[in-house]
Parts: sequence; C-alpha cells; structure tokens
Amino acid sequence: MTAPAPPVRAWIEQEGALLRLHLARPKANVLDAAMIAALDAALTAELGRPGLRGVLIDAEGPHFSFGASVEEHLPDACAAMLRDFHALLLRLLAPPLPVLVAVRGQCLGGGLELAMTATRIFAAPGAMLGQPEIRLGVFAPAASCLLPELIGPAAAEDLLLSGRSLTAAEALSAGLVQAVADDPEAAAIAWFTMHLADKSAMALRCAMQAARGDRVERVRRRLGDLEALYLNDLMRGHDALEGLTAFLEKRPPRWEHR
Repeated sequence: MTAPAPPVRAWIEQEGALLRLHLARPKANVLDAAMIAALDAALTAELGRPGLRGVLIDAEGPHFSFGASVEEHLPDACAAMLRDFHALLLRLLAPPLPVLVAVRGQCLGGGLELAMTATRIFAAPGAMLGQPEIRLGVFAPAASCLLPELIGPAAAEDLLLSGRSLTAAEALSAGLVQAVADDPEAAAIAWFTMHLADKSAMALRCAMQAARGDRVERVRRRLGDLEALYLNDLMRGHDALEGLTAFLEKRPPRWEHR
C-alpha cells in the first residue's frame, strides 16, 4: 500500500535564505491535526537554520485553505485542536523571522487565521478571505484577536459577526492583505528578493522581535481567555453542536438560541 503524501511540503531555497511551506492537501487544504503537526515539525526543523531570512507559506490547488477541520471542532476533539492550532499561530506570529503568505481562491476560517500571522499577505485577484465560523454556530478565537490588530475593531466585528468574505480588492483596501498579484507566489518571492534577501538574518530576527513584541503578548493573553469562552460557554450550549452537526450533515441548522 502506498503511503499517503505528507500534508505539507517543506524545502529551503534562495541559497538557504527562504523556508518554503506548501500546504499539500488540495483542493480544501483543511488544517486538521496532521497538517498542524506537519507545519509545526517543519518550523522546529528549520527555523534555527543559520542565514534563514524568511518563510513563505502557500498552497497546492485552486484554494489556499477552507479552514480548520469541522470534525475536530466537535466536543471530543475541540480542546486539543484549539490548543495545538493556537500554539502554531503564536509560533508563526513570533517566528522570529518575516513570514510571507501567498493566497489563491478561498482563504477561510483557520486558513485566514494562519495567513494573518504573516508579515505580508499576497493575494490573487480572485481570492476570497473570510471568517465564516458564525454561520456554524461558533466563533473564531484567533481571528477575534488578530483581525482587530490588522483592520481595526469595527471592520473586524463586521467580518466576525456576519461571516461574510472580502474580495482580494476589498481586503487590500482594508489592510488585510498588502498586495494583489496574478501570481502571488512570484510576487512574494520578488518582494523577499528585493527587501529581505540582502539583510542580516540576525538583524531581521531582532527587528521582528522589536516590532511585534507587544502585539504577540496581547494576542497570547487574549487567546487564553477566548479558548476558555469557547470551551466552557459556547460548547456547553445547544447551538454550537447543532451548527457543526448540520454542516456535516449538509442541512440547515435548527437554532434554539442557547
């Protein structure tokens, strides 16, 4: 029996300066436990490499990611899923190197939370970015921390409460992405080559720590509170399980508003 392909492909290029992390479970590139573990393992193996000056995350197929596994949001698995996923996000938020993300197609839920750890997001013109968790009767803990930092409280609340998605152009205008390009991977590599490749890796590490120190600590503190809200309040009610189950059963949810 042929072993399944790994959920993430990792390699070094640009003469040892750039770590590439490629989500490799198209078309959805669901951020399940296996993919989260593979991303964490790649970071563990490579982030200490001397001379590394950046990380680029992109994805195989037409979509960056449909988000975290809905099955792993169910009560028996959600505590472990939140713990491991949030640990990964915090690690990328303080790598301590610039992280670039190239987005095509749908970038939703946990996929957008992953992208929001980036120094810069490069999006294809047809990309759609959103946090649809509210439609499933749940909320997005990490996005609730990261979105206000990036686009301000009012715009963040719009996305978190409505569940709607932004086009690439809307996301650029809002400040959620920093560039729109027909080939976002090539645009990210070009930006890396122009702005980071000739820098001192040591200087970049210190500059990232200096620039992000307060933000990382704010997110870290808030995430703990929101994990508790998710597990101790939301998941003990009726509607969260109903919404997740309805999604898996491909039917409309029957809310009881509790």
